[in-house]
Amino acid sequence: MQVPVQITFDNVEHSDAVEVRINEEVVKLEQFYDRLISVRAVVERPQRRHHKGDTYMVRIVLTVPGGPDIVVNRDPGLNHAHEDIFVAIRDAFAAARRQLQDHVRKRQGHVKHHPNQRT
Repeated sequence: MQVPVQITFDNVEHSDAVEVRINEEVVKLEQFYDRLISVRAVVERPQRRHHKGDTYMVRIVLTVPGGPDIVVNRDPGLNHAHEDIFVAIRDAFAAARRQLQDHVRKRQGHVKHHPNQRT
């Protein structure tokens, strides 16, 4: 990667464990596609409940050569699994991996193109 990973915490205290986990996920992405230019991740807690039920949102922006940025915005909605920050990170990077795989397939020409049909 040409630019170091940028990790931002919004309404969440900085955590070395979270930062390490994000860096591990980035390494997995680089093993799949070693041409990544940059990765930016934002970990935030959009709501603040007093006792329990805080959910985390993770946004990831992957910059790849020759194409638009890949943006993943995992809004937790009613998914109570995202009350665990590590589950939110896992789900966001899984979505990023799928979008990156789609990008690579398109770049390599493995996507089937249907000819225009006259009606």
